[in-house]
Amino acid sequence: MQVYDVFNGDADGICALHQLRLAGPEPGAILVTGVKRDIRLLDRLVEVRNATITVLDISLDSNRASLLQILAGNRVRYIDHHFAGEIPTSANLEATILPAPELCTSLIVDNLLAGRHRPWAIVGAFGDNLHAPAQLAAESLSLSGEETTNLREVGELLNYNSYGKTPTDLYFHPLELYNAVKPYRNPLEFHRDSEVLKKLRDGFKDDMERARQTDLFRETAAGRIYLMPDESWSRRVAGVFMNEKARERENQAHALLVDNGDRTLLASIRAPLANRTGADTLCRKFPTGGGRAAAAGVNSLPERMLEEFITAFSETFSA
Repeated sequence: MQVYDVFNGDADGICALHQLRLAGPEPGAILVTGVKRDIRLLDRLVEVRNATITVLDISLDSNRASLLQILAGNRVRYIDHHFAGEIPTSANLEATILPAPELCTSLIVDNLLAGRHRPWAIVGAFGDNLHAPAQLAAESLSLSGEETTNLREVGELLNYNSYGKTPTDLYFHPLELYNAVKPYRNPLEFHRDSEVLKKLRDGFKDDMERARQTDLFRETAAGRIYLMPDESWSRRVAGVFMNEKARERENQAHALLVDNGDRTLLASIRAPLANRTGADTLCRKFPTGGGRAAAAGVNSLPERMLEEFITAFSETFSA
């Protein structure tokens, strides 16, 4: 029976899959992934039959129609932390979906594996901006401050690589990045030795220097909104820049709008770290919107809806 591994191309998706395959290797698995915003990955598998499919870190709700077709002829294991809506009832579906704001898919997998590969779960959690849970997990392993800092850098750089309109915006296709991670049981060795990570570190430094020069576009009582141009660096930096801004003011929400170059905007939203709720509710009000309670986005917000979006942002996070 053919095996498929379907995973989000960000740090959380990569680290969730890496933990699973360290615990139970599937050397013949066909890998399916893409940029972080490419969440309807199951659309690619609707013709597949008689396979075992593992799905990690993509919204069931966004993939519902394809999943229902796939369940007719395949066994699916689904692990995720995004809003799912109603979970289908099927003997072919094993679902572990926990949309708690302090969880990511890597931490869910860590629990399923009883902590067997926890350092990679820590990397995934840091990448998903879950610094407090990641820190607690690091303390459970008695990691030093330097080791924890290094795991945080790995997570943030893996996540940085996932943001883009298409893979051409990225330094590495997520498949290439996963394959670079795959040989390493210990992420601290990956931090020390990987040439891939060195390239991401240099790119991250350059992109963040540009991003930090971005002027504030709009500020409301709810939080801050930034606007960036139609450039690859803008898209690459969207997630980590928002995470940085969220940590600066933990009681406020944050939004980054990036010009898509086609009269639409990419929106990246962070709920206040002090109250990680509302981001998914806000984004689902608009076409192509989705995500989770703490962090969500809209892939193609029409420019004509910008003021409506800003009003909804203010209302959502001022309540």
